Amino acid sequence: MRIIISPAKKMKTDTDFLDYRQVPQFISDSQTLLGLLRKLNYEEAKALWKCNDAIATLNMERIREMDVTRNLTPAIFSYEGIQYQYMAPGIFQTEELDYLQQHLRILSGFYGIVRPFDGVVPYRLEMQAKLGGKGFSSLYEFWNRRLADQLLSESDIILNLASKEYSKCISPYIGKDARMISVVFGQDIGGKVVERATLVKMARGEMVRYMAERQITRVEDIKGFDGFDFAFAEALSDENTYVFIQQKRDKNEMVE
Repeated sequence: MRIIISPAKKMKTDTDFLDYRQVPQFISDSQTLLGLLRKLNYEEAKALWKCNDAIATLNMERIREMDVTRNLTPAIFSYEGIQYQYMAPGIFQTEELDYLQQHLRILSGFYGIVRPFDGVVPYRLEMQAKLGGKGFSSLYEFWNRRLADQLLSESDIILNLASKEYSKCISPYIGKDARMISVVFGQDIGGKVVERATLVKMARGEMVRYMAERQITRVEDIKGFDGFDFAFAEALSDENTYVFIQQKRDKNEMVE
């Protein structure tokens, strides 16, 4: 089984906590993308990133100085988004970190696929960015089916905890010999399953931690997940979609 998750926009460099183990598998492709990013002027880069001036200035500086072979941080400790905060890898023991290294894969517009202990540098390049080059006009075209092929060479069962932006790099290439299970975290509001973005990110991180702590290797075993008062909804689920509904509590206690 391989678990796929999205990266985070917010990243840090920390070369002191734990060493990285290897560089990302598609590092030469990252060098290609870096070359294209360096050709952009400020306004082009800002439009690509869809960000404010402060973020654009920071990332233009990063691009100018970026060396994807030096000052590397293990990816699992570099990404700082909500999902990673609730995963809390910094408190894991060796056994749990080894589980992540084997089973967890982070999808990335810049790196393609990242293993937890791959050494990375801070970057900003979302998968849906319209970065073009010779023979491609988007990152989806650039990566094509290569990310899916790599994942499926490792396992024929993919647990999808990634956003649609990233999971669509994989889902079109799942054939009859493989299985991709997507997880939905929702609330029952008026008889409809409603997903709240922040809560979903929290739950995804919590589920990865749940799996690492229990060393789960059978995807069916995630049905016992009960973080944030979620419970597996058998009636709403099928073999390719696992739905978890947050159990109703007092409104003042509901996680938004």
